[in-house]
Amino acid sequence: MSTINPRRTAPSSLGQKAPIPSSSPGFGTPVHPILSQPINAIPAPAAIKPIVPILLPPNLLRPVAVRVFTRNHDLNLQSSALGSLATFIGRHCGQGWREQGLAERVLEEVARSWKKAGGSVIINGDSGMLKDILKGLESCMVGGRIIQGKSGTPSVSRQGSFAFGPDAALHNGISERPAIDERQDSFGMSSLGVEDNEDEEDASKDPRDWLKVIGGFDQPRLVYNVGKRHFEKSTTKPSLLAPPSHRIEMFRQRYHVVHQRILRNEAFQVPTFSANTHKSSLQSVASNGQYNKITPIANLLGRGGSTHLLFGLLTVAPTGTLALSDLTGSIALDLQHARPIPEDGAWFAPGMMALIDGSYEEDDSNPSAGSASALGGTGGIGGTIGGKFVCFSVGHPPVERRNTTLGIKDATADDALAGPAFGWTDFLGVGSERGNGSRMRRLCQRLLAPPLEVDLGTPSPPARSGIIAIASELNLAEPATLSALRTMLSSYSSLPVPSYPLAMVLMGNFATNAALSGASGSGSIEYKESFDSLASLLSEFPQLIARTTLIFVPGDHDAWASAHSAGAAVPLPRKAIPDIFTSRIRRVVAEANREVHGVAANRKGIKEGEAIWTTNPSRLSWFGVAGEMVLLRDDMLGRLRRTAIRFNERDDEAEGEENVAATQTRNAEYSMSGGLPSSPPRQATQDAQSMEVDVTGDEASTNPLDSGVDPHVQTARALAFTLLSQSHLSPFPMSVRPQHWSYGSALSLYPLPNVLVIADSEAPPFALSYAGCAVLNPGRCARDTSARKGNKGARWVEWDIGGSGGRVREEG
Repeated sequence: MSTINPRRTAPSSLGQKAPIPSSSPGFGTPVHPILSQPINAIPAPAAIKPIVPILLPPNLLRPVAVRVFTRNHDLNLQSSALGSLATFIGRHCGQGWREQGLAERVLEEVARSWKKAGGSVIINGDSGMLKDILKGLESCMVGGRIIQGKSGTPSVSRQGSFAFGPDAALHNGISERPAIDERQDSFGMSSLGVEDNEDEEDASKDPRDWLKVIGGFDQPRLVYNVGKRHFEKSTTKPSLLAPPSHRIEMFRQRYHVVHQRILRNEAFQVPTFSANTHKSSLQSVASNGQYNKITPIANLLGRGGSTHLLFGLLTVAPTGTLALSDLTGSIALDLQHARPIPEDGAWFAPGMMALIDGSYEEDDSNPSAGSASALGGTGGIGGTIGGKFVCFSVGHPPVERRNTTLGIKDATADDALAGPAFGWTDFLGVGSERGNGSRMRRLCQRLLAPPLEVDLGTPSPPARSGIIAIASELNLAEPATLSALRTMLSSYSSLPVPSYPLAMVLMGNFATNAALSGASGSGSIEYKESFDSLASLLSEFPQLIARTTLIFVPGDHDAWASAHSAGAAVPLPRKAIPDIFTSRIRRVVAEANREVHGVAANRKGIKEGEAIWTTNPSRLSWFGVAGEMVLLRDDMLGRLRRTAIRFNERDDEAEGEENVAATQTRNAEYSMSGGLPSSPPRQATQDAQSMEVDVTGDEASTNPLDSGVDPHVQTARALAFTLLSQSHLSPFPMSVRPQHWSYGSALSLYPLPNVLVIADSEAPPFALSYAGCAVLNPGRCARDTSARKGNKGARWVEWDIGGSGGRVREEG
């Protein structure tokens, strides 16, 4: 016989009403009496009202979305993404999306999940990532609200979002029911991706798997949006035969990138509290950091006799005079009294961006007024204005460090990220800094840690070294080059396997004269035989070849571009060497893999040796965004000497001392030491051919204007300073160094890479650092080490991605 539950039964002493009689058990009614009002029962939580879906127009949601995504998270929504969010919020939040603040909570969770998943700064509604985020969020919503678990992340509900009533409230986690275990948070919005620690454990243990070569034609084409102040993908279709509008847009993009970088510099920031008079002096930019203001060229009209600071592109006007152009117009320059800043520390040539301080002199009779501006301006307001600009000082734009551009925090920085918040921009197609930068750096430190003890009995191999060896000007038709390359390979093959370099970059020119260019150059048969000779040399080192990555970068003398250029400068970027000439090298690498690693069935989990032919220029990234190296083969120094602007010699030594003081800021960025960082500093020495400068740190160095500094050292510093200040690999006019208009972004140096390799056969070999960017030049691989004929040596540069820096190496 059934008994009545005491908690459900009311004692008669409390005056409880008699229970309502039960109906017949044949109708399935309960045997227990039904109480009209239970005593001592826990009151049920209020029932959740069901959400009635509404049709929410995107324009009503736009103000809330802009406040959450743009102001709070530095993200931008496309129209398709805004429509998807409006549909989702209208369906799951109903009428309470505005009054109860439900929409803002949903948008906040979507923004956090988008950042955690490593999304770009622009949210596209057609992307699968946003659809996955909304799908995961749908299962975490009850009554228009997101259920939060113990860890603060959305927890998955076992009920639908339309469940209501006391039981629904209990089962959906609104009452005291414990939240779902934190291990199930991966189903929620904030844990859509794999956890960092788990991902690092499952990642490849071979550092070579994290090397990626990005060609100039494969790099993402990004343009700077002035209105939104961020980078976005170009919507124009690239072509080698692009329309003339692409040429104007290429120069305008260069202007926008450098201009926005200048305006963020401290010397150009408007002070909040300042009673000082404005000083438009370029010298103050480099020394005391006073507030400076850039004047558009068109605003000079009617302001004769006043001093201004201009910024623009140095060009040669149709009349043959040097002019400065910006987006508003052009003006002729008078450099009779101009002084470069720094003195003898940089190159200035047409095609470069420059900051010029001087005075404007009006001349309404100027016959060049009304001509077109180099940056796309038209006649009149956008053309050349009358008069001339008398220049007092000319300088390069200030350099912005990579950490500042990407918002990377230093060890001593606080939680606030500095910089223009470009950390969410994927510049190379390998991910963004804010998305996976910290995880990739942890992985890099773990895999490239120097092995303390090499135990051959352990199943796991010791950590690999992070060395990347770079050699250039490999004229394979010369026996001295093959001898030098054999010396370089022998120096690494004698080391233990963990000390093998991760990659070996071999840069052209691989032919002494322009290949396939008629009588002056070698034919196709001779050109292929030179690579066959290289393949025979590589076959002597199978152990090394099977455990490293060979990267080949062509020069101007290599096929096919040299077939019609006859050795002249070819458009950049240029394509890789055709496979028809390099087939034997691929067979040698495959044979080395079979010899060292065995048959294909036994190679599981083993990273084999490989040979990659890439473009010029190209980029090498390691561990995603943890490091970036730009590879460029170009005789930059000779081109600068031919096209550089010559300034009048200074007569007043007091004025020279002021210019020297203005260069101290730049010189403080340099450092110079010999060998690895553990080696003591030494004075650079000069041999019969070149001056070697090894720079690995950021300590102060000697003044390049001092008489004790070798001219080769000064040349290396000026070359590095010029390129990094311009943020471009080819700051020359099209007539001097052609470029493919649609692929101008591949030549950009913004943000600054970790390493810039300039394979210049005319410049001295050096390894220096400026503004946190290492600049390396391997020079010619073959060099004389003695006055006796036939005694040859090898020279190349090394870069350690583990943090030891770069240096120039010699063997002979």
